[in-house]
Amino acid sequence: MSTTEGTAASPAPAEEAGLKRVLGPKLLILFVIGDILGTGIYATTGKVAGKVGGALWLPFVIGFVVAILTAASYVELVGKYPKAAGAALYTQKAFKLPFLTFIVAFMVMCSGLSSASAAARAFSGDYLDELTNGALPPTLVAITFIVLLAALNLRGVSESVKTNVVLTLVELTGLLIILTIGAWAVLSGDGEPSRLTEFEASGTGYALLTSVLGATALGFFAFVGFEDSVNMAEETKNPTRTFPRAIFIGVAVTGTIYVLVALVSSLLVDAETLEGSSGPLLEVVKAGGVDFPHKLFALIALFAVTNSALINIMMASRLCYGMANERILPRGMARVLPRRRTPVVGIVFVTLLAIGLVSTGEIEGLGDTTAFLLLCVFAVVNIAVLVLRRDRVDHAHFRTPTALPVLGALTALILASPLADRPADVYIRAGVLLAIGIALWAVNKLVLRTRGE
Repeated sequence: MSTTEGTAASPAPAEEAGLKRVLGPKLLILFVIGDILGTGIYATTGKVAGKVGGALWLPFVIGFVVAILTAASYVELVGKYPKAAGAALYTQKAFKLPFLTFIVAFMVMCSGLSSASAAARAFSGDYLDELTNGALPPTLVAITFIVLLAALNLRGVSESVKTNVVLTLVELTGLLIILTIGAWAVLSGDGEPSRLTEFEASGTGYALLTSVLGATALGFFAFVGFEDSVNMAEETKNPTRTFPRAIFIGVAVTGTIYVLVALVSSLLVDAETLEGSSGPLLEVVKAGGVDFPHKLFALIALFAVTNSALINIMMASRLCYGMANERILPRGMARVLPRRRTPVVGIVFVTLLAIGLVSTGEIEGLGDTTAFLLLCVFAVVNIAVLVLRRDRVDHAHFRTPTALPVLGALTALILASPLADRPADVYIRAGVLLAIGIALWAVNKLVLRTRGE
């Protein structure tokens, strides 16, 4: 599928003083896998089943295809512009519209917050109930969870990629447990294979289409994360060669695991039971006929969603800090703690937004908000690839076939549209978040104009 653009013998861009290049191919692959794994598959599998029925595997197959299409665009762009700025950089280079660049950057930041909030809701649900017997109020737990992450963020979290590898292995362990239970069930003749072809919507017309699209849009939440890996471009050895393999392998591995987990889940547990649980994979463990400690699996799941939430809230606070430093948001939002050197105002701002989200949304709505925001960003990135074909660079890089970004943009727009049978509250939530961002942007522009800057 891959081709290259530029002169094959041309060297990669000369190294400049900056971030240390420490990531090789293996570590980057594990980083990509770790970035994708987490809350999505552990928490929203049941909600996807509620939309589509027993054919739970189908939305994950479609989501995998959509992810690959957009991943190909990111691979071309990160090879062409190996800088740690991601979608905002590509948008600015392609369209040169600062306001659009701001909207894209703010949507990425908000997607991190809604993802962290979905993780907080997942943390306070059935996985925790398995350990506490439901003694704690979920909303209070979710808010406390966000506040504790903010406190850890304020203190300063030094995470190396090798630590991320350990976290990834723990998250993978939980999913491999599910697959092992599924294999045992198949060998033992347990489960209900007929469920795998059952759809929630009856008929074969519009209702079935919107049901599948809605389930795919929500299930796509499980695939988000690969786009964050491009921010490691300046810390990767030979990024123009390393990123194509890392991102494609990372998406392929996680996509395969997700489809298999979906098959096992539907095989062992009916869609209604899965939909009613905020810890759907725990239901699979309980129904699997294997004597695996339920509390231990609940701990693994809690670890997975905590890791996802921490990474996302850190990303959001740093994006906020970066935009303030670039005078896109009010300069005061770039203020840091004197001793810790952590972005205190940015952390407080994103924490307040996250508390608002967990107070007014549930796992399904928050996960769907994350997917909606990123699908809009992905549509822009796929179009940016085509626009930037006119911008030639002097080094060889991956070039995706033109049909892929075209299909990537179309599928992202379809899944972001009302065709996906998305509840109105998702659009309202995303709109409110963007309105807050636009208000801050307008205030900042007014202040800068008043000061003559």
